[in-house]
Amino acid sequence: MDSHHQTTWVRRNSNPKLESISVLDIPSTVQPSAASKHQSSAGFATSLIILSWYASNIGVLLLNKYLLSYFGFRYPVFLTMLHMCSCSISSFIAVGWLNIVPIQYIGSRSQLLKIVALSSIFSLSVVSGNMSLRYLPVSFNQAIGATTPFFTAIFAFLITCKKETGTVYMALVPVVLGIALASNGEPLFNVVGFVACLVSTAARALKSVVQGLLLTSEAEKLHSMNLLMYMAPIAVGLLLPAALFIEGNVFGVIASEAEKKPWFLLVLAANMMIAYSVNLFNFLVTKHTSALTLQVLGNAKAAVAAVISVLIFRNPVTLTGLAGFTITILGVILYSEAKKRSKAIF
Repeated sequence: MDSHHQTTWVRRNSNPKLESISVLDIPSTVQPSAASKHQSSAGFATSLIILSWYASNIGVLLLNKYLLSYFGFRYPVFLTMLHMCSCSISSFIAVGWLNIVPIQYIGSRSQLLKIVALSSIFSLSVVSGNMSLRYLPVSFNQAIGATTPFFTAIFAFLITCKKETGTVYMALVPVVLGIALASNGEPLFNVVGFVACLVSTAARALKSVVQGLLLTSEAEKLHSMNLLMYMAPIAVGLLLPAALFIEGNVFGVIASEAEKKPWFLLVLAANMMIAYSVNLFNFLVTKHTSALTLQVLGNAKAAVAAVISVLIFRNPVTLTGLAGFTITILGVILYSEAKKRSKAIF
């Protein structure tokens, strides 16, 4: 070995001391090993985040279904308000205290009004989704929710006059046909639940379009965690009076249930925590992968949630309903691919 690549020793105060080590002195097997360990560690962390995303998304669905249908807590507006309370508190801790993302401040009255509008649409979406779970099985709820791209394309055209390519619109045909077939084959079909789920899906699509329209300028653009931090308290202010007016003495009901079943408060607390973790893991998955990966995971999530809910709640499933759900999911996948290709062309 060349003397320049050997370890250099010097004597200072009669004590041998290592002055410098050339990188070339390190055996070649060490560096790749360290790199592979780092990649393995990063891959494990990403996998854990994705699993947590699945667990939180499916967990909140199943727990909402249990509370609203099987436990008998028939207060979807108040339950949504509890979710927003959790999001408010957790968001302020995550952004304002822990600085998970840099805090952004509302810059104008106009921006505040836009956030209020988004919060109203968001609240409508979540309340309607929770309401649908009172009447529909989770599997059918997820099938209807998979039609979000259809409503997104409609609202984008109506509000922004944005037109998609013919291939993109054609990909939406199986999405609609699949849900029509699934509805026809759903043994537990309920009109109220079906309409509530459609409203929830449409409101979710409307929020994404309006958010892109209202908060597109650099001065108003907010990170998703900051946006949630401002939207959630506004939603609480909207939902609390609505819950008290529509659902009556819900606080008295909670006190009565807690007296008979003390663990009920723990179930509510867990439900609130999971509701926020859905938003947190949405952000983490996007950060560690990409928005496209999140979209693909969302497509798969509907199918996974449907299967798990059938195994847990034992709701009946027909071949017609299963075929319709499958066609809808395949349509969503085709839609995603068509959108990706159209963006690449233009």
